[in-house]
Amino acid sequence: MRWIAALLLTALPAAADMVEVDVELFLAVDVSRSMSPAELEIQRRGYAEALRSDPVIEAIGNGLIGAVAITYVEWAGPGSQREIVPWTIIDGREAAEALSDRLSLAFNPAMRRTSISGVLDYARNDIITNDIHGLRRVIDVSGDGPNNQGLPVAPARDRAIEAGIIINGLPLMTREGVDAFGRDYHLDRLDLYYRACVIGGPGAFVIPVRDWEEFSQAVRRKLVLEIAGYVAPRPEPRVIRAQAVVRDPEDCMIGEKLWRERQRYWGAP
Repeated sequence: MRWIAALLLTALPAAADMVEVDVELFLAVDVSRSMSPAELEIQRRGYAEALRSDPVIEAIGNGLIGAVAITYVEWAGPGSQREIVPWTIIDGREAAEALSDRLSLAFNPAMRRTSISGVLDYARNDIITNDIHGLRRVIDVSGDGPNNQGLPVAPARDRAIEAGIIINGLPLMTREGVDAFGRDYHLDRLDLYYRACVIGGPGAFVIPVRDWEEFSQAVRRKLVLEIAGYVAPRPEPRVIRAQAVVRDPEDCMIGEKLWRERQRYWGAP
């Protein structure tokens, strides 16, 4: 009921000139070199289709305020973040379809490396400094590998959580992660890495994508859960046996270790 939203908002210290929404949603989409041009296109198309879908538009309309703010940023290594769609208020089908159309434009997939920590810090600052006040604030990270450049990922996650931001993950477990030179970027059970090292905050969740045909449906489901304020159950603890430690997906420095190992064989990237 709208009067409940009004009462809640009067109790919050939002500035008078801030736009108020149910959720501020930062979509952080991996475009590092381990992603092929076809996969990059699938990602853009998947988000565009999801934003036009009835379940997403209904979730927006069912919020206390009935509006969300979304920005779409592609990322790779440290300092490699490219804003595709700036913060945009979505308050119905027309606005959602307009944002979807913007994601259909051509783009340059030239960015390299994988710095999840870099995009988390970028997103945190972007959320804190925008002129929008959300009842919830969410960073939504997709990626096909662990952090391997820049600052460690766990402290960046913690900085976002301390700022009151929830981080959800969309690990892309869809390929072997080997580039044209034969360099191996694959990490088994990337979903466990995201769960242990990337996501955080109340109700944070991971939705893995194991086949590109699942991508659009996974994005749609994820957006609905984020907009509706879904609270994920706490995962069961997992025991890692000694022989699995070489590529332990719950080692938050595994990407950096694998990169150093590749460097000994391949030299500079």
